[in-house]
Amino acid sequence: MIRLQPHPLLVARALVTQFDRELGALPSPDWLRGLLSLDVDVPLASSDELRAAVRDMLRRSGYKPTGRGKPASEYLKKIAAESGLGSINVAVDVCNVVSLHSGFPISVVDASRAREPYSIAATQGAAAYVFNASGQTIDIEGLLCLCDAAGPCANAVKDSQRTKTHESTRATISILWGVRGHEPALDRAAAWYGELLARLGASCSRAALSQ
Repeated sequence: MIRLQPHPLLVARALVTQFDRELGALPSPDWLRGLLSLDVDVPLASSDELRAAVRDMLRRSGYKPTGRGKPASEYLKKIAAESGLGSINVAVDVCNVVSLHSGFPISVVDASRAREPYSIAATQGAAAYVFNASGQTIDIEGLLCLCDAAGPCANAVKDSQRTKTHESTRATISILWGVRGHEPALDRAAAWYGELLARLGASCSRAALSQ
């Protein structure tokens, strides 16, 4: 169960995934790595309208989604166009594939590194967390975040290093950061996400979001 703070624009979907082996023993197959390209036939399509809507959603609480703080989906598209996206692990690759082609930012966290209770809310006041192994931080003041018992751990821009997936990950929680008015596209993205995971032999189910 994830408690969702009321928000006029956010529409989220949450998925819980169980893998039959540790991610370190599940290399991404060729078909999945191939989907990390923009030049492939997929059942989803992003749009400039959605890109603007996602930015408007993030601005609503005071965050500025520009420059290095732009939504993760925009970052993925830029890298895919310029140098190509590399494979990380099957959990992150599925997340990146669906985000790249749908235009929705998506977070994925290791379920064993996060602790209940879970909530989604905009941060209040000055806040930041480390988002990579090098110790770089992101300012998350006013940014909608997935929070666990220890605080913010993921958002539509950069997820926390504290709860990122790793070679021993067996279960994940994914958040699709959608926007009101784009629910059909969001549901298609969530459905394809589940289909890709099922093709990998993983068990995926929707997590309840309550206000």
